Amino acid sequence: MRTLNKSKWGYIFVAPWIVGFAVFSVYPLWLGIKMSFMNYNLVAPQAMKFIGFGNWINSLEDISFWKSLLNILYNQAIFITLTFFIALLVAYLLFKISNGNRFWNAFFRSAYFVPTITSVVVVMLVLGNITAPYGPIQTLLVKWHILSVPIVWNLTPILIMPVIAVITSWMSFGMQAIILLGGLGTVPPEYTEAARIDGAKERTIFWKIIFPLLRPQIVFIMVMNAIGGLQMFTQVYVNFGTTGGPDQAGMTPVLYIYGEGLGKFQMGFASALGFVLSGIIIIATIITLKLLQEKS
Repeated sequence: MRTLNKSKWGYIFVAPWIVGFAVFSVYPLWLGIKMSFMNYNLVAPQAMKFIGFGNWINSLEDISFWKSLLNILYNQAIFITLTFFIALLVAYLLFKISNGNRFWNAFFRSAYFVPTITSVVVVMLVLGNITAPYGPIQTLLVKWHILSVPIVWNLTPILIMPVIAVITSWMSFGMQAIILLGGLGTVPPEYTEAARIDGAKERTIFWKIIFPLLRPQIVFIMVMNAIGGLQMFTQVYVNFGTTGGPDQAGMTPVLYIYGEGLGKFQMGFASALGFVLSGIIIIATIITLKLLQEKS
């Protein structure tokens, strides 16, 4: 009691966070677990009944859910590759000018980071219009005879995820560039100077010395990509609503769960899908860490 009395003000100050965590995290988690074992429809809550693992079995057998996972894997294969190498190039160029004019240094760092803090809805609406058949990009491509006719990408299943991946990459590379820029600042200059004295070319120095030393930043970026990619929602919802576009080519797992829960009001089934997706995210994170962990 004497120890508790000495620490009472600490408990008082952390109490709001503990209460908020219990109300907005622990209780919804418990409620979701409970509903995943129920046949629960929002329209008829009085008809809720226990069905055991029925929702879980149905979620594992749901073809549309697994198709949404394949869609996001297709999207992320393009997004991760494109975003990472653009961010790496930008970070390296920013690092090279870090000792130059302070104004231009700050300007370029801010300019590349602006897309990251821009609203996803605004970006999707603006870039969606820019890439539309009547937009400036396709107009120029047709004028230069690269395209014979404009393409309606949001009605072409094979192009939906690549276009969304490119737009999302434009929004995300700034954050990754800042993380990699921080990693470049931790590389001991003695390593690169010694390599230059030995006659190593700049390309060799980068790929053989600098790049391997960026492993902690690369691991962090890839893990966050694995988690964030599986949670994609707004980018496709703005363009297609809960339908996922033609042939569900733009459907993502979170969008599908949203449609089942708040579109069809099947909250029990949606809860089970949510926990299955959580398990997949955990597995994807572990696999990413294992693949990128440093060898002894």
